[in-house]
Amino acid sequence: MNLRKITCRALVVSMFALSVQGASAGMIPAERAMPAQAQADRTLVLDVLARSETSAQLQSMGIDPQLARERVAAMNDQEVSQLAQDIRTAPAGGNGWGVAAVIIIAAAVWYFVFRK
Repeated sequence: MNLRKITCRALVVSMFALSVQGASAGMIPAERAMPAQAQADRTLVLDVLARSETSAQLQSMGIDPQLARERVAAMNDQEVSQLAQDIRTAPAGGNGWGVAAVIIIAAAVWYFVFRK
């Protein structure tokens, strides 16, 4: 019986002692909350600028690719994030309406040339 009381008291004391933990809550800045995303966006934009096709296109428009990289480095995280989002959502090979137009025109020509 005495062992039961001692065990019970030890359990109650350990529950109180182990359950008390210090917790703190507060606001953190956005830079600390998502620094990896900002760096990933900047890396994406710089990787696109490093491609040979992009460099060739920039040079054909009279823009130095190194100057473009320097401008990206000078952009703030919000601007880079918006640019990265535009890159992610851009169509990869056009919008497909050109192919549909070619098929429709070819079908119309075929119809008018070969109809009897």
